[in-house]
Amino acid sequence: MTMEERIARVNELYHKSQSEGLTEEEKKEQQLLRQEYVTAIRESLRGNLNQISIQEPDGSITDLGEKYGKKR
Repeated sequence: MTMEERIARVNELYHKSQSEGLTEEEKKEQQLLRQEYVTAIRESLRGNLNQISIQEPDGSITDLGEKYGKKR
């Protein structure tokens, strides 16, 4: 399942919960899909942050990914 499909399913479950309610199985599925989405966003953000370099006032360049360990 692609991320777009997961997002669509989360939205579908949300709308169903607002109109008629969810079964316990659907609630668990919704929670799992939300957790997968949050994990993917965090990994994406971490990847972006690891690519940032800053120029110090003395002209040197600090790679923040190397400095802070490229956490995964």
